[in-house]
Amino acid sequence: MPSGPGTAAASGTAQPDVRERFEFSFSVDAGKALGRVGGKGTLGPVLYDGPVIWRATDTPAGEATLHITRAGHAADVAGWGPGAADAVAGVPALMGAHDEPAALVPHDSIVAGWVRRWPQRRLTATGTVWEHVVPTVCGQKVPGLNARNSWQGILRRWGRRPPGPAPDRLRLPPAPEFMASLAYHEFHRFDIERRRAEAIIAFARRAGTLESVARLSPTEARDRLQAVRGIGPWTASIVVLLCHGDPDSVIVGDYQIPNYVTWHLAGERRGDDARMLELLEPYRGQRARVQGLAKSAGAPPRHGPRMSLQDLQGR
Repeated sequence: MPSGPGTAAASGTAQPDVRERFEFSFSVDAGKALGRVGGKGTLGPVLYDGPVIWRATDTPAGEATLHITRAGHAADVAGWGPGAADAVAGVPALMGAHDEPAALVPHDSIVAGWVRRWPQRRLTATGTVWEHVVPTVCGQKVPGLNARNSWQGILRRWGRRPPGPAPDRLRLPPAPEFMASLAYHEFHRFDIERRRAEAIIAFARRAGTLESVARLSPTEARDRLQAVRGIGPWTASIVVLLCHGDPDSVIVGDYQIPNYVTWHLAGERRGDDARMLELLEPYRGQRARVQGLAKSAGAPPRHGPRMSLQDLQGR
């Protein structure tokens, strides 16, 4: 079986290729500012070390590693690799500087309480597409633990080492050129069945042109992404939410999110997409932001069986 082509291991060279300091009108020193950008698990393109964020990414100029030190309203950034300048220039959007959390106007006491509790929660905008596709497709129609294990297995087997003195756990996703060369059955070792494997492969084969959807409007970007076999509204909305930082990239087709929304906004433990969208309609333009706040507010009381984990190894 093929192994993923990788860059050289971290060199340990401390001198960065680019340095920059950014000042913001909001505090950047707390929490996981990049949200779900890195996917789930200990390996990935985003790592947190107290106030420091490590970030690995691909840019049009090449691979890059970022070391972002947050303190108050400022971030000191060091970058390594051929794409360092491009990656550093994207840090303000990455930290949510282009987002407007004040655009969410509460229409009920529940959302008003969330706004008071999390007044500065900002949506990141990575400006990239491919890096979000594989971990998102891993999560299609499976439990979170299954998705996490699949993504971590892919990174261990095929993930690339980023440039510079990056921590060992920092990994770039496999290059699309490599993923496009695989057969679907090679994903079975990661408990990914044919349907999801073929979605990843199909996207990888068009990744060079589909990366350009980052420059389209969120609506146009979702439509273009859904033209790829195996990429539906759920996957497209998550990718656009992360790439564009779109506060209205409402996620439908999820196993759990409707329950969070209906529980908090209507006191209903179980919900479907239709009911969720009905409750979110007053927040059109900010629906994804409200969904995120509902998830942060906690799950409804559990009843019924959990989704069972799949085991596709050897199939």
